[in-house]
Amino acid sequence: MKVAIGCDHGGFVLKTALQEMLLRSGHQLLDCGAHSFDPEDDYPDFTQAVGEAIQRHEADRGLIICGSGVGASVAANKLRGIRAGLCHDTYSAHQGVEDDNINVLCLGGWVVGSVLAEEIVIAFLSARFSGAERHLRRLGKVAHLEQGGVSPLK
Repeated sequence: MKVAIGCDHGGFVLKTALQEMLLRSGHQLLDCGAHSFDPEDDYPDFTQAVGEAIQRHEADRGLIICGSGVGASVAANKLRGIRAGLCHDTYSAHQGVEDDNINVLCLGGWVVGSVLAEEIVIAFLSARFSGAERHLRRLGKVAHLEQGGVSPLK
């Protein structure tokens, strides 16, 4: 699988460890930065680069790492067609793909260690969207929101 990966200073150490694991596992990587540690860099820049790689079909999925993962998740979900999930456990990582068809995994470099992060990434990349009717219906409603529509509450 082709994976776009990006981080700010808060995710730089974890990104390096995950890149090595992903390459050993046979994945292709598109490195969207940061390419060096810079305590003044900003997560939205790298989030945008990963999201745009997915939008252009240069990558199948994305991985973004900042300090907590929260900022990267917020920024990624502003990009059209990006469904990002902040996951710090394996269940959420695979369930997010299976039910919600997330295409970007956000992690907190200051929250999870490298061993757990590897397990989370493996769960994310090995999961497949179920395509179940109820999930398609819900994703349709999410797409409607993304277009600026307002859905009535049931």
